[in-house]
Order: sequence, then structure tokens, then C-alpha cells
Amino acid sequence: MIFDRFPKERPLLPPAYRELYSRHYRENRCGTTPASFLSQQMESWLHRKVAADVRGVSCCSTLEIGAGTLNHLTHETTRPYDIVEPFVDLYQDSPMRHRVRHIYQDLDMIPGSNRYQRILAIAVFEHLMDLPRITARTCLLLESDGVLRVSIPNEGTLWWNLACLLTTGLEFRLRHGLDYRVLTRYEHLNTADEIEAVLTWFYRRVTLSCCGINRHHAFYRFYACRRPDMSRALAYLASRREHD
Repeated sequence: MIFDRFPKERPLLPPAYRELYSRHYRENRCGTTPASFLSQQMESWLHRKVAADVRGVSCCSTLEIGAGTLNHLTHETTRPYDIVEPFVDLYQDSPMRHRVRHIYQDLDMIPGSNRYQRILAIAVFEHLMDLPRITARTCLLLESDGVLRVSIPNEGTLWWNLACLLTTGLEFRLRHGLDYRVLTRYEHLNTADEIEAVLTWFYRRVTLSCCGINRHHAFYRFYACRRPDMSRALAYLASRREHD
């Protein structure tokens, strides 16, 4: 069963990569190099798909998981807007900071009484070591008619691998003389197919859109997940508590 793979462990990062990791991460998020700027332009598809359901809507309770620099807030104006983001340095100087109501360092810090009409995750689920637990928790935080909106790189496919190698990967090798795939394996723990399998286990209605031809020939995927299976979510979380 796919859950046997979780929680995953992040591989050790070699010393040469650790020395430049923080700087590279910030450059990549802020788009300050040619390749990262190009990547951000391509990634705008991820944001547009996630925000498509609230065009012209301002009142819609929303939680964003892994909000980073708050760059998604340039794509929608919904309120109230809460975020989960453990790295304060990413958002503390953002001009969008005033738009955020509550900030949580971890999903488990959100009060059990909270309910959201929308939960968002943009290029986040591929990074999560404990993806099933996080997905199960989103089931408990949604309104009954709410939606989990997830956009991800098409990790694990030929199209995505080539796109990385010919853009950020090429720039990284030219700048640092290092193989970018080492950093990708450290960051991206979950493939797109693994993420889809977890989403379809915990949600009864999952729709897919691709930036490309189909799920296997695309750069990105977007999932809209509705009708959470509460019995599966509660059972999984209970089993994890017993195991832990």
C-alpha cells in the first residue's frame, strides 16, 4: 500500500550543497536569477489554476499551506486568509503581510474548531515527508462543501525532468559546478503520481487539470478535491497516533 512509504526521510545534503542552500532557496523563491525568473513565469500557471474559483470573490475563508513569500496573494483577494508557514524570514518583509489574518507554523497548531471554505497548496505537496497525515488533516479543516486546491510540478515524469535540467539545472551547474538533481532529490520527496494516489484516497471527488497534454506529458498538475472521506481521514490519523 502506498502509505507504507510514509513518513519519508529527507536525504542528507552534501556539504557543498548545504553551504549554498539558503541563498539558492531565496533566489529561487524571489526569481532573482534568469532561470528562477523563467521558472516563476511558468509557475504562474499553478497560481492561476488555484485562484480560478474566486475570480471576483472577496469573502471566502481560505487557508494556504506553505505560503512562503505570500506571492500567491497577488492572484486573489479573498478574506479571511490564514497561512501555514514555518519560515518567518520568507514572509516577514512581504508587502502582502497585512492581508494575512493568522499565521501558524504547523498545521497541527490550527484549532480543531476552525473550518475553511478553501485550503490551498501551491508547489508544496511534493516536499512533504508526511504527506498522508497532512492530507488527512485538511479533511478535518474543510467546510462540508469546501475544496482542497493543490497545484504541483509533474515530478517523476520525463517532461518535468527535462524542464528542470534545461533551465534551473543548467544554470545551477554553470554557476556552482554541481548537479542540480542532488538538490531536487533533497527537496522533492513525492512524485506527482504518489500525490494523486493520496488525494484520491482521502477525497471522494478529485478533478485533474494539466499544463500539457495529459498527466504523463505535462509540466504541472492541478487538483480540485471535494467531499473529504472523514472516516478514512479519522481512521488514518488514529492509526498514526497509535503507531507514534
